[in-house]
Amino acid sequence: MKFSEFNNLNPNIKKALEQAAYTHATPVQEASYTPIRSGKDLVGIAQTGTGKTLAYLLPLLNGLPYKPYDKQQDPRALILVPTRELVKQVVAELDKFTEFTKNKVLGIYGGTNINTQKKALDEGVDIVVATPGRLYDLALSRAISLKRTSKIIIDEVDEMLDLGFKYQIENILDLLPVRRQGILFSATLSDKIEAIIDAHFIKPTKISVALSGTPLENIEQKRIEAPNFYSKLHAIAHFLEGRETYTKNLVFVANKKHADIVFEYLEEQFPNECTVIHSNKTQNYRFQSIEAFDNGEKRILIATDVLARGLDISDISHVLVMDPPKYPENYIHRIGRTGRANKKGKSVLFSTPKEQNYLEAIEALMQFKIPAQDWPTEVALCPTLLPEEKPKPKEIDTTRNKKMPPEKGAAFHEKSEKNKKTNQGGSYRRKLAAKYKKPKTRGDKNLNRKRNKKK
Repeated sequence: MKFSEFNNLNPNIKKALEQAAYTHATPVQEASYTPIRSGKDLVGIAQTGTGKTLAYLLPLLNGLPYKPYDKQQDPRALILVPTRELVKQVVAELDKFTEFTKNKVLGIYGGTNINTQKKALDEGVDIVVATPGRLYDLALSRAISLKRTSKIIIDEVDEMLDLGFKYQIENILDLLPVRRQGILFSATLSDKIEAIIDAHFIKPTKISVALSGTPLENIEQKRIEAPNFYSKLHAIAHFLEGRETYTKNLVFVANKKHADIVFEYLEEQFPNECTVIHSNKTQNYRFQSIEAFDNGEKRILIATDVLARGLDISDISHVLVMDPPKYPENYIHRIGRTGRANKKGKSVLFSTPKEQNYLEAIEALMQFKIPAQDWPTEVALCPTLLPEEKPKPKEIDTTRNKKMPPEKGAAFHEKSEKNKKTNQGGSYRRKLAAKYKKPKTRGDKNLNRKRNKKK
């Protein structure tokens, strides 16, 4: 379906769509437009790369007419996303479509000066895109009021819950007016998400375009078995030598330590072609790295799962997954960075025999057997192991052959009369006990007094 066929689409938004060269809507965009436009609550289940962002932005902007800022200081719409990178991405999309509508947009996230954000909020804003943590901090300090916020969109809610934002999300929802429109998008639907929907949404319309475990049809998947981490790294370096084929490459690793190892090695092999992103990098460095990779200055981006969701970079040719992730859903999000906007993409998953369980979980979730590819004969296996790959030394049980002391027996002589005595409590206490005897009724003092008088 073409965007021009959408009912009552604002001419200014149509103009922005034409300028951005967007013509045809994806299934999730088509299914979401009418329910959101009607003002109903909506819950959308769609995997990454299906166009979820535009699915809620179009009807949101279409139902948000321009108002002067002297009449509207508080945001009219709030969009919650899990990461700083996704905040910037959504703001960039909004900037495209608010160019002709004059709605003011502000992105809010941690890691930057909070006073600057407070000042920007004081100047008035229509749409706030924020991470839950920083938004809640601003709400507690009364820098932002949500009493007149009529629309709330929660994107990638499953990722937010994985990051530990459940408390902030529920408290932000409690700050909103009772009469509001709630829109929630997620790749999966867990019990925790169902609990949020039941508590804060009113008879939501539910749409499901593709389940999280559905393999992306436009991505060609392969897997290669390797004995260890450094062998994987050498194979990746071998593939990246084919610059004509591997034109724009995203390499996913398990953690920050691995990311730095891979970056140092690949930067030596391919000088000035690599950049790296993980949570220890500053916000400016992360934004600059994404921009350099997006515009083609860098051919290779090494990243942890901080970029597994929400990163919308065009024309990524290959996603190279150095290890099967612990949670199989994350594999779908990783490879979903390629093959976007109905384009073809390729992914290669590397695994060791010890990671077989993770691989089987991924294939079970997708109900798809990833085709195996033979080890490239040009690449020699590397014997070097990471500390965590080295076999752990067995602890020797020092108690097994240790001689135990012999059991102690009885004393070899009789105790003397003096040592046979036992403690009787002293002669004074014994005399008192013999004189007054033990009362027949315990606890009743009056009865005991009467009996003593009769005696």
